[in-house]
Amino acid sequence: MDTQALALALPLIGWASHTALLTHRLATARRDPLTGLRTRAGWTAHAERVIRRHRDAVVLLLDLDDFKNLNDTHGHAAGDFALVVTAERLTAWCGRHGIAGRLGGDEFVAIARQAPDLESLHRALNQPVAYAGRRLPVSVSVGSCHVKDLPVRSLSDALATADSAMYAAKGTSGRRGPRTLNR
Repeated sequence: MDTQALALALPLIGWASHTALLTHRLATARRDPLTGLRTRAGWTAHAERVIRRHRDAVVLLLDLDDFKNLNDTHGHAAGDFALVVTAERLTAWCGRHGIAGRLGGDEFVAIARQAPDLESLHRALNQPVAYAGRRLPVSVSVGSCHVKDLPVRSLSDALATADSAMYAAKGTSGRRGPRTLNR
């Protein structure tokens, strides 16, 4: 290969390599490395499409109860395992009619295209987790919002309503003080 051809090819090879690296980073940023669920950015883009297309969509916000205590008592590896199992259970429940995501820490989110059986979700999520020969207690509070019940169909309003419902399920007023449910 002559030097002129090489001089022309090198920037193209560099650009292609850089593009591949950026594409890989973008793809992995949309997936939580621990659970494999979509991150906030990846889940939000999908959830907004579902809300636009499906009037009967339901948004769920989930939070593991006493997760700090689980970590402190059994170790962070046990806590990570509980998060992974919760993600698997939530994904199985969503099936092909919804999608789950992890917002961070012990907080998960899901959207289903139609009104799901929430009782089966509660049963699936609130089962102990077998880890290192022990049964770890797992309890998950779930808040939901039927998008059709909102005055304006928006993801932010659905998440706020589901957040209020989740904290009501926990028996607390929530992280930003008391709120009323729009039902």
